Amino acid sequence: MTVVKANNVVKDYGLNGQTVHALRGVNLEFQGGEFAAIAGPSGSGKSTFLHLAGCLDTLTDGSMVIGGSDTKQMSRNQLALLRRHSIGFIFQAYNLIPVLSVEENISFPLTLMGVEKSEIKERTAKVLSDVGLEGMAKRRPKEMSGGQQQRVAIARALVKKPSLILADEPTANLDSTIGREILELMVALNKSEGTTFIFSTHDQMVMDYAHRLVRIRDGQIESDEAKGVA
Repeated sequence: MTVVKANNVVKDYGLNGQTVHALRGVNLEFQGGEFAAIAGPSGSGKSTFLHLAGCLDTLTDGSMVIGGSDTKQMSRNQLALLRRHSIGFIFQAYNLIPVLSVEENISFPLTLMGVEKSEIKERTAKVLSDVGLEGMAKRRPKEMSGGQQQRVAIARALVKKPSLILADEPTANLDSTIGREILELMVALNKSEGTTFIFSTHDQMVMDYAHRLVRIRDGQIESDEAKGVA
């Protein structure tokens, strides 16, 4: 099943009276269960692509189809529902809510989705176990290391059971040892859950772990290499 399909995607920004061409006619397609990385230097357009795929930004031209839905034809409310139910996000800054506990941070998306309390409890406990954070449910983010906070962010993304997880530079704030542990965790979850992962990165370690590596430069696809499953 095709999870993401970008057709001639163009994204322009206005900056100080100038037009910045962030993406210039990008064509990309990702299938269910892929573990892929989009790599390129700063300003290449990789994060812009993820924001468009995650319905966090709008296209200038072309089309972006997510799970069979053409985002250009959707209302703001429809886009919000698509994000809420089908897409998980992992960012380099973790974006945890500091006043909430670990379990509250993880379960927050399910509360927004209107999931029953008993199911919320069950699904939160499962993902805590999946990411190796048993016994830390009541902690606050400030009481945890960077690697542990990123695990919470991964659990929060997974608890919705999304078909797609978009990870924007998820190892950028971690040392290499912790970064490798986080990547190993995501590889395992990709295999066990079949969730599609798409990374934006300039971290060589992320590129090495990816089963498919797309290189982007100046808003255009430079190469697209299928590496196979390790």
